[in-house]
Amino acid sequence: MSTPALKLEGLNKSFGPAHIINDVNLTIEQGERHAIIGPNGAGKSTLFNLISGLYTPTSGTVSLNGEVVSGMPAHEINRRGLSRSFQVSNIFTNMTVRENVRCGVLHSMGQGYAFWKNIGSNKPVQQKTAEILEQCGLIDKANVPASLLPYADQRSLEIAITIAGGADVILLDEPTAGMSNTETDRAIALIEKATVGKTLVIVEHDMNVVFGLADRISVLVYGEIIATGKPSEIRGDPRVIEAYLGDEADHLAAEGEPA
Repeated sequence: MSTPALKLEGLNKSFGPAHIINDVNLTIEQGERHAIIGPNGAGKSTLFNLISGLYTPTSGTVSLNGEVVSGMPAHEINRRGLSRSFQVSNIFTNMTVRENVRCGVLHSMGQGYAFWKNIGSNKPVQQKTAEILEQCGLIDKANVPASLLPYADQRSLEIAITIAGGADVILLDEPTAGMSNTETDRAIALIEKATVGKTLVIVEHDMNVVFGLADRISVLVYGEIIATGKPSEIRGDPRVIEAYLGDEADHLAAEGEPA
């Protein structure tokens, strides 16, 4: 059996008397597409922050490809093969689309920016940057300042930057938030294409995205995982239905899975 891409064991996080994450145990296999869903305030972003190193667990461990990384700073975890996006677009708005992606490519190649270097003459960097721009549908906007991109394209740029780092484990935090149906469909296609051969962990509220992308789903409620399983299992789990109200419950109870 291969080493899991991610393994969370007895993970807890408290802020003073507030217990946000409670004894979370979760194993995500290599190449799996895993969605984490739950109501607002369930602790999903906190869990991502623990996995990616922005927070240190109160107790418990996070292992990446068999190595315990909990307690390491975020940049060290990133160097070990994990990259993430955020709920709010996290791009360099004063740089062009190409320059944004090129920063991630430089990092993945073990190079840093230096004003005395002519990055334009570095053919491997330029080629890899162009490949990612093409893959993410941004090649025709390569020279546009990131601040001038429409919202959906800014989210696509953030995904491009995330994969530019060359990480094997990709965490995406609500990548389709605020998008129209058409934009969401385009984002799903982009995520599917950009994460081939990689491990994907996604936090998402749109159930069409979740059921369309995920191999397995974990449901987080009040900091605890109440269910983990295939989409068909999660869709019919009464505990999951009870944890969602209104439209979310309707989505989970809807017949059939999207093709």
